[in-house]
Amino acid sequence: MKTTLEIPDAVFRRAKANAAHRGQALREFVTEAIQEKVSGRNMRTGADTPPWMRGFGRLRSLRRATVRIQRAIDREFDVLEPEDRR
Repeated sequence: MKTTLEIPDAVFRRAKANAAHRGQALREFVTEAIQEKVSGRNMRTGADTPPWMRGFGRLRSLRRATVRIQRAIDREFDVLEPEDRR
């Protein structure tokens, strides 16, 4: 089916460049993108990503714990043992 779409220039240029980089015609690239979108296989949602990849976004909550642990380690390494005070 043929249709006419209005696509912002910047988006069009990026799509065309990505299609060329992948060795695809723009028509194939756009069709693939639309198929992914309507099927729900969106990389942002993680719906079609391997299970081991889904966990990475959840590790953000560990940032505070990592900083807290690193501070404790730094404090301990700041303490000089009597044999090291020469």
